[in-house]
Amino acid sequence: MIRVDNLTKRFGRVVAVDGISFEVREGEVLGFLGPNGAGKSTTLRMIVGLTTPTAGCVTVAGHDSRRDSLAVRRMIGHLPERTPLYGDMGVRSFLRFAAEVKGIPRADRSAAIGQAVAECGLEEMQRRQIRHLSRGYRQRVGLAQAILGDPRVLILDEPTVGLDPKQIIEIRHLIRGWAGCRTVILSTHILPEAEVTCDRIIIISGGKLRAEGTPAHLAAGSERSPALTVEMSAPPEQVREALCGLAEIDSAQPAGDTGARLIVSGHDLSAMRRAVVREAASRGWEIVHLSAAVGGLERAFLDAIGEEAKR
Repeated sequence: MIRVDNLTKRFGRVVAVDGISFEVREGEVLGFLGPNGAGKSTTLRMIVGLTTPTAGCVTVAGHDSRRDSLAVRRMIGHLPERTPLYGDMGVRSFLRFAAEVKGIPRADRSAAIGQAVAECGLEEMQRRQIRHLSRGYRQRVGLAQAILGDPRVLILDEPTVGLDPKQIIEIRHLIRGWAGCRTVILSTHILPEAEVTCDRIIIISGGKLRAEGTPAHLAAGSERSPALTVEMSAPPEQVREALCGLAEIDSAQPAGDTGARLIVSGHDLSAMRRAVVREAASRGWEIVHLSAAVGGLERAFLDAIGEEAKR
């Protein structure tokens, strides 16, 4: 359904995406994993046609994204990382506007909007202004916009970022329900999300494809180097920066739905544990959780990104 061949994107001297190639089968839910700044969003923007590749090509159902960009765009529903919503518009008014922009024939718009509203569970919210909706419902509006016109392909960039656990589970169920009838690429850095939602996973880091396979295959093939699961009473990014500055720790990456917990890796479990406790004490942080991390996809992710996870 989707073929990405030697895709490259440079911004001046910076290589954001470096010659990656992969395929997505029809009806498959593909997880696109990587740390922040890995090149995930840039790759998705090239697939959608919003960014022109420096080299390489993308084909969707046999259509080249550069030579036949309009045909490709008509097949794709896109939810960018920052959902473009107009707060002063009502939900149904916004979807009607989106349907017009997508070129859905006037006679078909009402049915298309009704289908999107039903699929995304927006029946009780469709008359409300978007600015009065919770973040979870606003994300549902973004998803409803993406599926207007029943596209064959959905490109979803961090669809659950910033949501609470209940909202995350609801969005996951929506995405999983589209498996088999739509081809989905789901970009995320949240490992449990990819593990329970996706048929297959690609891990990208530093603009390069580092690993590919089913969640079970990647987890089974991961090395068992030492790792800790850590949560502290401080902002996760602040904790991550502090821990990555320690000699005993090689990397720290988000581990959970909200990003509160980190997976910390190194070479000596006891030395890492002592370093974490010492750093928390020196900064006056409470250790909310500290345990040896299980392997699985978390371990596979850290193994795949290797040096890129380091400071």
